[in-house]
Amino acid sequence: MRMFRKALMFAGALLLASASHGQDLVKVKAGMVTGIDQVGLPIALERGFFEKHGLDVTIARPYATGVDALNALQAGESEIVQVGVPMIGAVLRGMDLVALGNYSGNATKLGSDATMALIAREDSGISKGDLKSLKGKKIAASFGTINHLYILALLEKAGLTPDDVTLVNTPPPDMTVALLAKGIDAFSAWDPWPIVALKDVPGAVEVIRGGDVISYLGFNVATRAWVEKNGETIEKFLAALSEADNWMRANPKQAAQVATRWIPGLKPEIAEAAMEFNIQQADRRLSANNYRALWTAQDRLHRLGFLKSTFDVNKHIEPKHMLKVMEDHPSLFADLPPIPADAAIGPGFRFEP
Repeated sequence: MRMFRKALMFAGALLLASASHGQDLVKVKAGMVTGIDQVGLPIALERGFFEKHGLDVTIARPYATGVDALNALQAGESEIVQVGVPMIGAVLRGMDLVALGNYSGNATKLGSDATMALIAREDSGISKGDLKSLKGKKIAASFGTINHLYILALLEKAGLTPDDVTLVNTPPPDMTVALLAKGIDAFSAWDPWPIVALKDVPGAVEVIRGGDVISYLGFNVATRAWVEKNGETIEKFLAALSEADNWMRANPKQAAQVATRWIPGLKPEIAEAAMEFNIQQADRRLSANNYRALWTAQDRLHRLGFLKSTFDVNKHIEPKHMLKVMEDHPSLFADLPPIPADAAIGPGFRFEP
């Protein structure tokens, strides 16, 4: 399987890892999905932040969805991946996963979905801002992912049920083509795909962008067995990613250029437009809000019949490594709003719904 390796790194970043200490770098295999909100990972690689923190990271090719990323994790292709909602199904199927930090989300509030949008065809009969007009329509979503959760929340907001529409399981990279071919009336997805469709599909309509209808789920996830053996490595990894996020928030246009090298076919102008939404959710920190986000996602999927059972979120989030990074590197988060006192957590925190 083809891997995106250090050939894609800037020469300047390569110089940060000198031959004298290169042999001491800890090797880590990481995985990502083709979403603009995932690019903190390649930024940390290209900017040399992983080397700075003592790591030699290899990134697997971007996967279409988090489901694919978790399959790769289970197969040993990666040791740590970036996923959200697909973690829920995997845990319920018996995969012992642990969330370690956010790649996208919000530690300061509950609602957080600025990187999500619902896009419709011009002649679909779906009106901008009118969610009730979704009734009877064929809508694409990637089942078991955040864009599935987003459309379910939008339907609930409109007073509709999943039975009022036809949901079509579609990978995000294929959604624009499906809209052009009139195989669907609309799709729910994360950036950059909504922005791509608005540019490439004549007359395409942004029905809604964000809206805080869900709490975004986007975690750095690994198996419990790996986590228990690699605490120090995890803290270095999260520190490097937090440094990448800090740089990305300060340099969105340059960050967008990095995204074009990692998301196939992504054009610079699309990446720049998407990055403006992405930096609103580039918050690696953990708080009670992130526990509630995972619990709320399970609750909605369970209520609507997509899950037969749920799990205790406390058993599948390990905050101590991210809390250590937050304590040791406060400057990396100084540009973010402070976490409210009632949402701040410590190593012994336990979430109660």
